[in-house]
Amino acid sequence: MTRTRRGVFAAAALIVAVALAALGVWQLERRVWKHELVAAVEARIHAAPVAAPGPGAWDAVDAKDDAYRRVTATGTFSHDRETLVQAVTDRGPGFWVLTPLETPGFTLLVNRGFVPKDRRDPKVRAVGNVAARVTVTGLLRMTEPEGAFLRSNDPAADRWFSRDVAAIAKARGLGNAAPYFVDADAKPNPGGYPVGGLTVVRFPDNHLVYALTWFALCALSLFFAWRLWRIRE
Repeated sequence: MTRTRRGVFAAAALIVAVALAALGVWQLERRVWKHELVAAVEARIHAAPVAAPGPGAWDAVDAKDDAYRRVTATGTFSHDRETLVQAVTDRGPGFWVLTPLETPGFTLLVNRGFVPKDRRDPKVRAVGNVAARVTVTGLLRMTEPEGAFLRSNDPAADRWFSRDVAAIAKARGLGNAAPYFVDADAKPNPGGYPVGGLTVVRFPDNHLVYALTWFALCALSLFFAWRLWRIRE
C-alpha cells in the first residue's frame, strides 16, 4: 500500500472516529434527558390530581409536559360504547376496557382497566358497569395511533391493538372527545372487573451502554488510523 493510500485510509478512519465520538456524546445527552424525564414523571404520578384538561387546553396537551399526570373527572359512563383493546399484563392476556365518560364539557375516554378473555363480554361483568354519576381519578395518557407493532387497528372489524383515541372516538360516534385517554387508578370496581391501576411506567435506559459502545468503536478507529500512519514503505 502506498503512502498516499495509507493517508487516505487514515483520514477516513479519523473522520469515522469523530462521527463515533459524536454519537457517544449524543447518547450521554440522551441519558441526561431520560433521567430528567423519569424524575418529572415520578413527580406527576405522586402529585395531587388536577382536573382533566378541557377543550380549551387540548392544543397544549403534549407528552413532554402531561403524560402520566394525575387527573380527575366526573361524569357518567356510556357502557354501551365501550371498546376492548388487546392487552398483555402481569395478569396474563386479555383486554383493556375503554369506556367513554360523558362529562359536562366533553367526552373523556377512560381505560377502566383489565379484563381476562373470559370476561370480555359485558354481560358477565355487568355489576361493574355502574350507571350512576362517578368521579374517575387516574393517569393522563397520550393517544396510541394506528396500532401495535405489525398489528394495525381494524375499526371495521372492531379489532383494536392500541388505544387510538381519534379512531375509537370515530368508530363509536363520540362527539367532542378529548385527544388523550385516562388510565383509571386501582379503585376497585363492583364485582372486581375491570381491574384498574395496572399502568406500567417504564423507561429503559440503555444510553450508557450505547455511549460506551460508540466510544469503544471510536478508540478502535483511532488505533487503526495510528497504525496506518506508523507503517513504513
